[in-house]
Amino acid sequence: MTTTERLFVLPAVGDRLGRYTVERVEDLPEMQGKLVLLRHDLGARHAHVSRDDDNLAFGVTFPTVPKDSTGVAHILEHVVLMGSRKYPVGDPFFAMLPRSLNTFMNAMTASDWTTYPFSTRNEKDFYNLLGVYLDATFFPLLRYESFRQDGHRFEFETPDDPSTPLKLQGVVYNEMKGAMASPGSVMWRSFGKALYPDLTYANNSGGAPEDIPNLTYEGLRAFHAAHYHPSNAFFYTYGKLDLPRVLGEIETHVMSKFSPQTLDVSIPDQPSFSEPQRVDVTYPGTDVERGGQVSVAWKLGPTTDPDQNLRWSVLSDVLLGNPAAPLTRPLIESGIGSALADLSGYRDNFREGAFAAGLKGLSAGKADEVEALVLDTLRSIAQGGIDPELIESSLHQFEIGQREVSNSGYPYGLQVMFRLLGPWLYGGDPVTGLRLDAELNRLREDLKAGPVFEPMIREELLDNPHRVTLVLAPDPELAARSEQAERELVERLSAAFTDEDRARIVRESLQLQELQAQESDPDVLPTLTLADVPPTVQRVPYRAEEAGRALIGRVPQPTGGLTYLDVQVRLPEVPADLLDTLPLYAYAVTRSGAAGQDYLAIARRIEAVTGGVSASVGVGGRPDDLDTLRLTVTFSGKALARNGGALVGVLRDLIQAPEFTRERLEQLLKQRLAGLKASVVNAGNAYAERLAAAQVSPAGNIEEHFSGLTALEHLKQIVEGDEVDALLDRLNRVRDLLLQGKPLLCLTATEDDLNLDLTPITREFAGDAPVGHPHPGTLEGGPQARLTDSPVAFNAVAFRTVPYTHPDSPALLVLSRLLRSEYLLKEIREKGGAYGGGAAFDARAGVFSLSSYRDPHITRTYEVFRGARQFLDTPLSERELTEAILSASKTLDPLTSPDTAGRLRFYGDQAGYTPEVQEEYKARLLKVTLDDLKRVTDAWLTEGRAGYALVAGRDPNAETEGLGLKFEVQAI
Repeated sequence: MTTTERLFVLPAVGDRLGRYTVERVEDLPEMQGKLVLLRHDLGARHAHVSRDDDNLAFGVTFPTVPKDSTGVAHILEHVVLMGSRKYPVGDPFFAMLPRSLNTFMNAMTASDWTTYPFSTRNEKDFYNLLGVYLDATFFPLLRYESFRQDGHRFEFETPDDPSTPLKLQGVVYNEMKGAMASPGSVMWRSFGKALYPDLTYANNSGGAPEDIPNLTYEGLRAFHAAHYHPSNAFFYTYGKLDLPRVLGEIETHVMSKFSPQTLDVSIPDQPSFSEPQRVDVTYPGTDVERGGQVSVAWKLGPTTDPDQNLRWSVLSDVLLGNPAAPLTRPLIESGIGSALADLSGYRDNFREGAFAAGLKGLSAGKADEVEALVLDTLRSIAQGGIDPELIESSLHQFEIGQREVSNSGYPYGLQVMFRLLGPWLYGGDPVTGLRLDAELNRLREDLKAGPVFEPMIREELLDNPHRVTLVLAPDPELAARSEQAERELVERLSAAFTDEDRARIVRESLQLQELQAQESDPDVLPTLTLADVPPTVQRVPYRAEEAGRALIGRVPQPTGGLTYLDVQVRLPEVPADLLDTLPLYAYAVTRSGAAGQDYLAIARRIEAVTGGVSASVGVGGRPDDLDTLRLTVTFSGKALARNGGALVGVLRDLIQAPEFTRERLEQLLKQRLAGLKASVVNAGNAYAERLAAAQVSPAGNIEEHFSGLTALEHLKQIVEGDEVDALLDRLNRVRDLLLQGKPLLCLTATEDDLNLDLTPITREFAGDAPVGHPHPGTLEGGPQARLTDSPVAFNAVAFRTVPYTHPDSPALLVLSRLLRSEYLLKEIREKGGAYGGGAAFDARAGVFSLSSYRDPHITRTYEVFRGARQFLDTPLSERELTEAILSASKTLDPLTSPDTAGRLRFYGDQAGYTPEVQEEYKARLLKVTLDDLKRVTDAWLTEGRAGYALVAGRDPNAETEGLGLKFEVQAI
């Protein structure tokens, strides 16, 4: 049966499907699908991508154009998901997470739109989620208590005691306090305001903490009534779906309940500047030596112009896309900064595009120097011309992007949605977001006729007065001033409060607590049952063969003409002094020279013949043993099948003959340091979890050395202590050690392309050293605290438990899901005001963790963590257990695609995680009982097995003394 026969029959242009009119049907040959564009009589637009893909996707998007920085669009995104007309439960969105086999569920607010997407491989689940999402977005309850919980509210420190200090609280309020402590977030918000000062982009759509308290409940409701209407809605569906059925569901649930409405959400052109401008902004940071950024940015033309959009995307890649790019190289080699500034490159996130370039890792006073360097370099490029090979290499990357169908990182169906949303929402042609063939052909023809990109640089950059030099600087006093400003804001807003006002705050706080404590009836929500969980795991066929010391797996997959190659090297015994070097080796090896070519030549070669290469380090073990570990370095790459041999050559040279120089290594270390430091404020929970796990797990301790705060500290010592020469010696030792390892190669391609010769790689591994088994022990020193520039905390506790094949492991996985959805969500997010609270179980590492994200509390959160066992003694039913098992089962069936399915199966089999082992695990999971959850908690989540860690902006010891916790405190 052909792909077309398996898909539903699609309508033709002009057909009427109920009150929908089919406006366009387009072939999408690159993804083997079709696009159907429809319009409803109410004005709603609908895009359906029909593909032979069982991962079904949906999204509804509303253009939202806030006129201030109160965060109305962002807070509304939260509140609409907190109960609706048909599903009047406390939080149907979070309640559906464990009742579903979704592969993605979320909602997100951008500068000028808000979207609600999901995806799932289960058709019943698709329609369950569709009903919940439609009712939530179009018919939310918008309760006052929900607005206060997730938006903002006054609350006394002791909620029922008006004599205690008054404070501001709210999930979004605390989220944005954390977000605006991140230099990347401040840069993004400042970027929109600087380039488009008269438009909605000048506002903080997420909400500025100082402005959020100005949002009223009435304002929130009015914004919903205006924006969340079918006339202002863009619907999207994807996969093997019966389109008339989907449209009928939307008609019944939504369209039939509305009348036409007109709303002007158009965004005008930003009046152009008559001369360039400079904007200085600050963020709460203490690194005055290397914490600054300077970006030179321009406003360009409408992003709805497909030719200009493509050309700027290509030019951006040519100028900045790799270390050898003609704008990147002079910026980095100048030594002024350590890495490209955030937001460097072409941006189509606005109705009018933007291009920016600059540096970060700067000390103060570098703005003029960076600006001059950017402009002078662009003049030189425009005058000297761009090497045609660089342009061809970039076009090659776009060809790969057009062909690749991958669920890696994000479900492909939703990747497609975001590609078409850009032009669609701004009134352009959504097809241009999916098909570039016409624009690519026109570009190639124009390139034959003469220069294309050099005139763009001259006319749209160098001669364009709508330019802003954006200067971001750390301010060590800003955090303290912000705290004082918050206190003054509370005092000002409450200055005229009467006793009745204070009584009202107490009353509303108690009402909110009462609502949070209420047990709503989730049975009104649709659900799946355990019978919907497939009992088997995917068995992807592959051919295994030995080649000397190497083992090769050849995996036939419908890759659309791409070839994927992974080379995982199991290392021999690694000397202790090389453990911290391994992640730096993986970072540097694909960004340095090799086989007689310097890093610039290697970068150009990678761009010209591959779709990218990478290297990573890992730690793994057997399913039945937490202590017998092994270390791996994995090289990965992809290429068009016609360049398969060239990909093999690139990986061979990087593995066998990398060449590190002091000058290049210094650049890379500074880039790596800047990136790690910037990630702490945004991902503090992940860092806290790793630091806690390192105290209880040998594998966790290695991970902490690879990618945790210990790795960051080690990198700082090298950079600041001028230890680069010693590192060079260690990198060369790692190279020699690597070639003594045991390689496992996985080739994924179409059957016609599977016979690629891999001997250029396999013959380089001639050693006979056995695979090593490190014994790193665990991190000593007790509870760990790391201080950084953050007004909120990230708390974690981790426990060492059992290996994968232990009978208790499935129960621990179910327990993590139960605690997350039924306990931590309410206690840490709803009551505590943190943006998130979670529980996780890494079944392969045997580590169970509890954590919080952007949390205003420390002591209270650890008290919540310790209350988990007591929670299990509260009345819990088979419903909660079933939902936790459903949620846990999703982790055993990860969403794959042709590029990842074979890799997971081949390497899983070699590590002992065979289909039989995984299916036995799943069978046990489906039989877990409530008594099992209590038993494994008592057995494994005990104080003696716990490790504590946090990342925060304050020393925790004064407030955690009563918990018996004494943290070792270090500054990051």
